[in-house]
Amino acid sequence: MKKKLYKSIFLIKKKIKKKEFYYYLQVPNFSILIPKIENKFILVSQKRYAINKVTLEFPSGWIDKNENPSAASTRETFEETGYKSLIKPKKIIDFHEEPGRLTSNVYVYFSDKLKKLNKPEKNIKIHLLTQNEIFNLIKKKKFNNGTHIAAFLAFLNNTKIK
Repeated sequence: MKKKLYKSIFLIKKKIKKKEFYYYLQVPNFSILIPKIENKFILVSQKRYAINKVTLEFPSGWIDKNENPSAASTRETFEETGYKSLIKPKKIIDFHEEPGRLTSNVYVYFSDKLKKLNKPEKNIKIHLLTQNEIFNLIKKKKFNNGTHIAAFLAFLNNTKIK
């Protein structure tokens, strides 16, 4: 059974045994850009209604149909922050964010050549933070999106920081 919940979100009910079913969500793939200006990373804060809290994250969002992940990462960054990447972002990693319940794949990119061209999206605040400040926010559970933490750690592991 496949039930449409919203635009491109579907609830899937899959029979795995005679009287046993498994439920998961089919959702669009997701793109994250880790933007950096000099020695600071650009983060956004916005309310996440599922946990009823304001969280800090990197700019990110769903990849539109027929859009490539890199283009989605720069589009989302521009929409959310007003910053435009002046280069093609470097791919860091891609992975399944929650293969037990979601079908989506996450694509993570990095850019350190950005220009401020617009205001941030409504209800989003921009924060410029150092690597150590982000680590402290992770410890304090203020930067607490597991997918974004994994993206940040993959970035640190795979990229020499200038």
